[in-house]
Amino acid sequence: METACGLAEEVVRTHGEVRLRVFGTSMAPAMLPGDLVTIRRTTLGEVSTGDVVLFLQNGRLFVHRVVGAEMNRAPDRSLQPRLITRGDRLQHDDAPIGSKELLGHVVSIERNHRQVELDTREPNSLFARLLRASDRLTYLYVRLIARWRSFFFRGVKCRV
Repeated sequence: METACGLAEEVVRTHGEVRLRVFGTSMAPAMLPGDLVTIRRTTLGEVSTGDVVLFLQNGRLFVHRVVGAEMNRAPDRSLQPRLITRGDRLQHDDAPIGSKELLGHVVSIERNHRQVELDTREPNSLFARLLRASDRLTYLYVRLIARWRSFFFRGVKCRV
């Protein structure tokens, strides 16, 4: 896993863009397991509240929404900006991230070979609040979507 994280980090830092498959449910319903996201390199100054970013923390990659920013005093007494992020389905913020952890921001989402629009507003619909409140409901929702995908896309051949 650490090698994959290092490779993704190297690709986005060197080439400016990387495509990754989403596996978790922390961003449901905006992103679902199996979605393919395109990440473009960015800096802290280019990121706004509502953007979805890729960052590396504790040896793991995360794709979460920016919910705020703060200024942090560095050991040299200078003030440095840090982003506050959170998965749409989660109830707690991540540890603040600095410029070294930030890899890029999500510029597109592909689901079932179709582009999905990324809403930059923090989800506050009743459905999003229900998913945030219940792991079981999230599990059922993801399973339902997976069954729907397999039913409707069974036998569909993709042309490349």
